[in-house]
Amino acid sequence: MRRLLLALPFALLPLAVAHADDTTVKHGSLGTHEHGTARVNAALDDQTLALELQTPAMNIVGFEHLATTDADKAAVAKARALLEKPLALFNLPAAAGCSVASQHLQSPLFGDVMPADDDDDDHDHDEHAAGAEHHHSEIHATYEFTCTSPDKLKALDLSQVFKTFPATHKVVVQLIAPAGQKGLDATPDNSTLSF
Repeated sequence: MRRLLLALPFALLPLAVAHADDTTVKHGSLGTHEHGTARVNAALDDQTLALELQTPAMNIVGFEHLATTDADKAAVAKARALLEKPLALFNLPAAAGCSVASQHLQSPLFGDVMPADDDDDDHDHDEHAAGAEHHHSEIHATYEFTCTSPDKLKALDLSQVFKTFPATHKVVVQLIAPAGQKGLDATPDNSTLSF
């Protein structure tokens, strides 16, 4: 499984490059930053399901600056609590018997230090026009599940992601499963990719 997870970024690199466009900004190791768009990488190997979610913080909490007000701190705490319930967030069927083996959430909004890239010349924001300083913040979540009946995992259903975080309009999904590699630009109306 470890080899599969290490190979995942390299296998998905050509597909990620194909989805990049002129409206995105490159940011460190997290790839592109496009408000409204998130990325999910999934790998199913035997009884282990690994999921990785990368998204601009704007999609999850509605802002990208460090939380200083009580309202901002409450929004970050609520988002973190929702991200800490991946079985519900990813609609994993109970029949698959999946349990969370590990999870890790990382974001500057959670107090983590992540790679910064202040080269925003290609990314126009209203804040730039007003002369305000703007930093892009990401949320990166990794989950590993152990599933007692992985054959019951018929599809990766992201409908709850769209419902939970309505500022997310598209999720670029890459899936590696026993049947092969698949991809989907998921939307609220087309949010399921079969294993």
